[in-house]
Amino acid sequence: MSHRNDPAVIERLLRTPGRWAVVGLSDNPDRIAYGIAHFVQKLGHEIVPVHPKAETVHGAPGVATLAEVEGSIDVVDVFVNSSLAGDVVDQAIEVGAKAVWLQQGVIDEEAAARATAAGLDVVMDTCPAIEAPRLGL
Repeated sequence: MSHRNDPAVIERLLRTPGRWAVVGLSDNPDRIAYGIAHFVQKLGHEIVPVHPKAETVHGAPGVATLAEVEGSIDVVDVFVNSSLAGDVVDQAIEVGAKAVWLQQGVIDEEAAARATAAGLDVVMDTCPAIEAPRLGL
């Protein structure tokens, strides 16, 4: 793995209130994205569910695609299979997101390199619910 997560970036993303577009988030409580999105909300971040069904989740109205998110996006939180992550990262670059966070098990080195080259912060193969407790959050 060539991408290395920068602990300072992880800390800044988790501590600084922001707007997180959570790709793959549905209203299914059995999916890990559901619980992690709620955790991110409890840290003080706004979430925008991004899912083809555009469901409202944790009180936040959803949209079908990243292109439909109105306003700025601080972090695109990626809950899709690694084989689909590159397309999501490219969309994040296109919409002007400031960072991409590929969840634990979601790995795409080429997409991470593209995002970094485009000036986005990149976190890959870890989870806010793992990293936040390490920071005392």
